[in-house]
Amino acid sequence: MPRCGILPRVTTRLITRYGSRKLYDTGARRYVSLDDLARHVRAGEHLRVLDKATGHDVTAQTLALVVYEQARQGEPLVTSELLHDVIRSGVGQLQERVDALVQSAGEHLPPLARAREEMQRLRAGMREVERTLRDLAGRGGKAPPRPPRRGKPKRKAGRRR
Repeated sequence: MPRCGILPRVTTRLITRYGSRKLYDTGARRYVSLDDLARHVRAGEHLRVLDKATGHDVTAQTLALVVYEQARQGEPLVTSELLHDVIRSGVGQLQERVDALVQSAGEHLPPLARAREEMQRLRAGMREVERTLRDLAGRGGKAPPRPPRRGKPKRKAGRRR
């Protein structure tokens, strides 16, 4: 758990893709499969995949292959409608729409948090009312005794100093 504003350190697992499409995990010093990459991502790891021949970053293409492979095995991660939209509008517009959704969700979080706090206060008040009603019912409907007064005692009428 992060402490006071300190973000957890994210490590990047470096993967090298060879011309034969083999994937090599440089940290673990072994070849890995697309399923291995999916497990790493699910575990919260960040991946960076570099093409050995060109040095280009091919992370997005490799992760797309992970999604494809999981869908081929019967685990669809996205709907066909979403894929249609991506193809129609392009990935750039999809990214803009996702960014807008994330920003919109962020704008709604503070009011939701305030509403949740208010609901907690209302529930606490209702529990107090219910407790008072139970107490009254247990006393045969008699009012509970008054709490003692605080502050200065009142002067009696007619007496002056």
